[in-house]
Amino acid sequence: MINLYDDGVYLIDGKTIVEKKDAAQVKQLTGADADAEQARKGTIAYNILKAHNTAKSMDALKLRFDAMASHDITFVGIIQTAKASGMEKFPLPYVLTNCHNSLCAVGGTINEDDHVFGLSAARKYGGIFVPPHMAVIHQYMREAFAGCGKMILGSDSHTRYGALGTMAIGEGGGELVKQLLKDTYDVACPDIIAVYLAGSPAPGIGPQDIALAIIGAVFENGYVKNKVMEFVGPGVSSMTTDYRNGVDVMTTETTCLSSVWRTDDDTKAFLQAHGRGDDYKQLDPAPVTYYDGMIYVDLSKIKPMIALPFHPSNIYIIDEVNADPIDILKVAEDNAKKVISGKDVHFSLTDKVIDGKVHVQQGIIAGCAGGTYSNIMEAAHILNNSLVDNDDFTLAVYPSSQPVFLDLVKKGAIADLMSAGATIKTAFCGPCFGAGDTPANNALSIRHTTRNFPNREGSKPGNGQLSAVALMDARSIAATARAGGVLTPATAFADDYVVPEYHYDDKPYRARVYQGYQKAESESDLVYGPNIKDWPEMSPLSDNILLKVCSRIMDPVTTTDELIPSGETSSYRSNPLGLAEFTLSRRDPEYVSRSKAVDVLEKARVAGNDPASQDDSLKKAFGIVKSIDPDADIKAVEIGSMIYCKKPGDGSAREQAASCQRVIGGLANIAEEYATKRYRSNVINWGMLPFQMKGEPDFEIGDYIYIPNVKKAMEGDMQNIKAYVLGDKIKEISLYIAPMTDDEKAIVKAGCLINYNRNRV
Repeated sequence: MINLYDDGVYLIDGKTIVEKKDAAQVKQLTGADADAEQARKGTIAYNILKAHNTAKSMDALKLRFDAMASHDITFVGIIQTAKASGMEKFPLPYVLTNCHNSLCAVGGTINEDDHVFGLSAARKYGGIFVPPHMAVIHQYMREAFAGCGKMILGSDSHTRYGALGTMAIGEGGGELVKQLLKDTYDVACPDIIAVYLAGSPAPGIGPQDIALAIIGAVFENGYVKNKVMEFVGPGVSSMTTDYRNGVDVMTTETTCLSSVWRTDDDTKAFLQAHGRGDDYKQLDPAPVTYYDGMIYVDLSKIKPMIALPFHPSNIYIIDEVNADPIDILKVAEDNAKKVISGKDVHFSLTDKVIDGKVHVQQGIIAGCAGGTYSNIMEAAHILNNSLVDNDDFTLAVYPSSQPVFLDLVKKGAIADLMSAGATIKTAFCGPCFGAGDTPANNALSIRHTTRNFPNREGSKPGNGQLSAVALMDARSIAATARAGGVLTPATAFADDYVVPEYHYDDKPYRARVYQGYQKAESESDLVYGPNIKDWPEMSPLSDNILLKVCSRIMDPVTTTDELIPSGETSSYRSNPLGLAEFTLSRRDPEYVSRSKAVDVLEKARVAGNDPASQDDSLKKAFGIVKSIDPDADIKAVEIGSMIYCKKPGDGSAREQAASCQRVIGGLANIAEEYATKRYRSNVINWGMLPFQMKGEPDFEIGDYIYIPNVKKAMEGDMQNIKAYVLGDKIKEISLYIAPMTDDEKAIVKAGCLINYNRNRV
């Protein structure tokens, strides 16, 4: 089904694969010697990166993007940060969508206030504003902006438009602020991994099946971490572009940096249908192209897949689960014990097995992954003339945009789904992050959405509530609905159905989307609701720092959803201090009070008072500092909180996973490794030190760690930074920091990106 190559490969004429160890064959096939360095320049990705690179070198890239996109739980903070940094207008097309907090169901007027702010910002700075329920962020960008050879930056982790020949990257808000200030996105030139597609998907196999199979093969081993996935091979053309979009958007779950696909006549037809034929360009690898690795996918062997709780990489073939449900679901139950962490929560999956069959309580088809035209048409076909079980199984379908919804209505698919008992809803990302169709406690929900992390469906383990999401393709969700909620692969009902041609009608957009690019009304005012707050002041980095360990998480991976939960907390994304109250609330509820206590001490120091007089443990720590460094000026030692995680930052691009730590006293993280570049970038942009260490941490919650001469250490190779755990016995430990650009170092020294930009002005 899927094979990973151990080393680099040459791809000849887009079809013939030659492993690096067999490089001599390249000359036999082409008449020229193999030259990996030169052939690497033949990748689609390399050429797009080169076209957007403003640096002289292709080793350290400085990228400028063609467009940007944010939604309504990120754009307020980004605009506030850019405004505080001196921005006067949007220098590139910036799309503000309203697809996350669009229900306005939590927090009183808070969410709609953010929407009003967004429209006022689009007017003032020259942006594009997509009102609530009109489109989910990524569907709008596919329809209106993505094109061959472009690059798009988004503040949502699933910013992926590779199937349209666009290299898109999801990052934290700080990176979008840099683009708004005409700065660059700085990154080392990434490795490029070919995803070679052979064959074609069988009837009943959907894009989520292919995506889950790939994620399962590459996530745990980090095969594509921070790399670019380039989809090539004859199998690309066996899928429509709408279908490819569904595979592509899930590449985020592999932890890759970006993705891009070769383009063909179907790509051209998609862009022409959306009135953007001029955005088509044929993109193919060069006749001789070198890739740093290859994922070989035989599409014909992909089976209907399911990703059990609590990660998209926890994959099984649905038929395997049905053949051995008790043993397989028992493994998932054991994983849940780590999420529950001793809390009084009842959670079980094996009780869903009745008479040897797995019974599901809810099905959801939604968002940028599931709510596409072809997915919903296939689901409607499977459910045509059928009835969803009228017991405890429910099915909800969210078309990804109003134009998609409109054509589904014209085609009769919506009528078929409604007649079958499905509930039809508007374009909304809520089921992807825990704010829509929250299932019952201990229920099992199958979803064609993007993630199934803990809490992602609205669970609150701290309150005794926990349900579970399994990811599946829309086709198999429809098959399960047709089977009365019994887990069923779509192949059970597959036939020779062909999805009718899609007819795009942009009248809803012409009626409602505000098109303000290059029409900035600088004299107009921003409209602030009472929950929209400015960022608090943050201090520049001192030469010597004292960290208090405020959380110690030893899980293999800590997601951004655990660092700052989604769901109802999203209403406070425009209020830095209000949102920070939820930091680690579902993983370490005592963290906030610990960190805020440290922040009080640092604020006292900054005000010129003696913080040691307020805290006996700090007084003791300062005494030990003097024994290590007699010349240390205690008044100049910066005090901050610290979190240890083995591997933090998997998942969402949300900058608040870092900013919430920072605004209540966070000064550093220590990790074995960082799960994603985007989370590490967020840590840096908010002025925190991204320390790493090898081996188990030799410190506990409540310990102080003294790090002298940290700014001087940042000027060296940062590979052996001495630190001291302060206790009855002083323990010296070695920390290190992976390479940082000069600008990143300057940002951390300034205390945060806002300070850095103010200093430049």
